[in-house]
Amino acid sequence: MLDDRANTRTPIWGGDRLDLDAYLERVGFRGRVEPGIDTLRELQYAHVTTFPFENLDAFLRRPMSLDLDTLQDKMVRGRRGGYCFEQASLFAAVLERVGFSVTGLLGRVQKGSTAVRPPTHAMLRVETAESAADGRSWLCDAGFGEGQLAPIELADGATAARGGWSYRLTRGAPVPGADGWLFHGLRGGEWFHLHSVTLDPRVPVDYTVANHYVSTHPRSPFSGRLWVQRLGDGLLHQLDGTTLSAFQPDTPVGEMEWTRQIATSVVPEVLAEVFGIVLDEADAAAVVDRLAAQQREAAVSAA
Repeated sequence: MLDDRANTRTPIWGGDRLDLDAYLERVGFRGRVEPGIDTLRELQYAHVTTFPFENLDAFLRRPMSLDLDTLQDKMVRGRRGGYCFEQASLFAAVLERVGFSVTGLLGRVQKGSTAVRPPTHAMLRVETAESAADGRSWLCDAGFGEGQLAPIELADGATAARGGWSYRLTRGAPVPGADGWLFHGLRGGEWFHLHSVTLDPRVPVDYTVANHYVSTHPRSPFSGRLWVQRLGDGLLHQLDGTTLSAFQPDTPVGEMEWTRQIATSVVPEVLAEVFGIVLDEADAAAVVDRLAAQQREAAVSAA
């Protein structure tokens, strides 16, 4: 049930066009919906554990629209997932509809690297009904794949944990001279730098520009590589092309709990059974054909 006290800020993320009931049904959220920290925590968990991270449309070289109606058709009604720009855009609309104050952010994916990476990862800064009194705001990442099951406070040294996964936020410079934040996940007992972010406000058109680059640039990992992840309590499944693997919070960085190669023909079945992504016959065939073509190209290059 939506709290009628939800704020009346001018919506920029499409919250006024969101089918909230359909979304809440999709993620299995029950109870009163209001813009407080408890609701934010439960929505974050429900969203991330429901929607897998996936780049199937980019992999198939299809347009990646961030239009809210398109996202609802795909992710809510079509029972698909999405990658960070899709996930953040949908989640921003949800939070906006409920009454949270939402600001878009762009981060730099590091995954342990010290190189300067482009700002290609979408996240959200969220203020709750309590923020006016306590001054606290929260970093929410709905589309990192191996990211957050819980929002984390924007405070130096803040930690959060849910479902066996732990996170930490520290002050740091994403690029020289920038004032920002470094986000870490606990992996195998060690803090692993996953991404960095500044608090420069971003609006939907900024996501549109970055989304176009990430989904179409020939050097983007998402335009030429099938990449699917699903995060749950104590376990993350991952599909990289035809390599299926999984790891747990105590799995050391760079290792997997288990890994196996699968045939291209069974990828649609794995997408359905492991990741909850059910493709129609045409899309399933397109994915199999593209993977098979990549394997033939790799064999020719290796010969």
